[in-house]
Amino acid sequence: MLKWIILGGGIHGSTIASHLIKKKKVTPDQIRIIDPNAEPLAEWKKRTGFIDMPYLRSPGVHHLDTDPFSLKAYGKKHGTETDFYGIYSRPSLYLFNEHCDQLFSETTLKECWYQGTAEKVIRKNHAWLVTLKDQATFESENLVIATGPNRKLHVPDWGQTAKEMAPAQVSHVFEAAPPNKGPFVVIGGGISAAHLVIRLSKEFPGQVTQITRHPYRVHAFDSDPGWLGPKYMDGFKKLNDYRLRRDTITEARHRGSIPSDLQNRLHWLQKEQAYQLVIDETEAFTYEQGTFTLQQKSGKQIEANTIYFATGFSRELMDTPWLRDLVQDQKLKCAHCGFPVVKEDLSWCDHLYVSGPLAELELGPSSRNIIGAMKAAERITAI
Repeated sequence: MLKWIILGGGIHGSTIASHLIKKKKVTPDQIRIIDPNAEPLAEWKKRTGFIDMPYLRSPGVHHLDTDPFSLKAYGKKHGTETDFYGIYSRPSLYLFNEHCDQLFSETTLKECWYQGTAEKVIRKNHAWLVTLKDQATFESENLVIATGPNRKLHVPDWGQTAKEMAPAQVSHVFEAAPPNKGPFVVIGGGISAAHLVIRLSKEFPGQVTQITRHPYRVHAFDSDPGWLGPKYMDGFKKLNDYRLRRDTITEARHRGSIPSDLQNRLHWLQKEQAYQLVIDETEAFTYEQGTFTLQQKSGKQIEANTIYFATGFSRELMDTPWLRDLVQDQKLKCAHCGFPVVKEDLSWCDHLYVSGPLAELELGPSSRNIIGAMKAAERITAI
């Protein structure tokens, strides 16, 4: 029987696995990471690579290793002077990914990997029995759910209709095919939209339109750094009402925001007429002879051959059957919003732990981020 099963091999699952191994809580043969992809961080690398993100938004002390200064030390030895940006030493995507690969090699993480998708999770004989869609089964003393609440991408109703009519021309940025033919429209005003607009504007100048419901919201991070320590978290922990915790998290997050360096880059691209920014909302469309005409609330019409949605994930929770069943079978406690109510060590019940969005009622607004993965790993591996 295994010591640990981790469902999800993205940033969170890989961080927790790396910490367990480096802190000698387990040997690699005692742990299994189960993920639909063939290797660690596959979706992260695909998504960030597609939008051509040059630097992470997070500072250089946020990464997957146990030592906070590990990435900076790696950069000094293997990187260049341009691999860290700005006052927060934000790492280049290339250096961050290379550091992750080095960590996975050091911990032999890929030996713990199993490509598959969970179909059923039950408690049996004081252990967790995980059955996958390929009917493989794994039994473990401990289980970590690091998959997030759902994997459903958010696309507005009109966008779903457009995708069905012309699937080769309409996609979400997290599932997108390479750019093909302009004119292009990017729907969304957050950081993924901004990076994609910059990429397309360089490749297809003058053929790009960004449609967003609001002007650019500029913040260095997607929540105040005070949420990483006692400044705000002390008060958060004292909130016994989980409705107040949810409201606090919602208010603290800078959803759909971008850092100032991206705003400056977009400003210059606008001046060069490489793209146009439209602050409006699409309410209908027509499709004729391979071209979309998007009707805006203002009455403006915008033509597009290719449409990308940078609109994030659905907010639906527990949309995964095995997770819904697990909550019911084990009578797991959930708040009014459907998210887990967990202990300080992130245990939902004995030997069952969560990370990422599922841990945010305990870890606060930063739970979904890289630092959230680090904090989750520290708490889970402290047992």
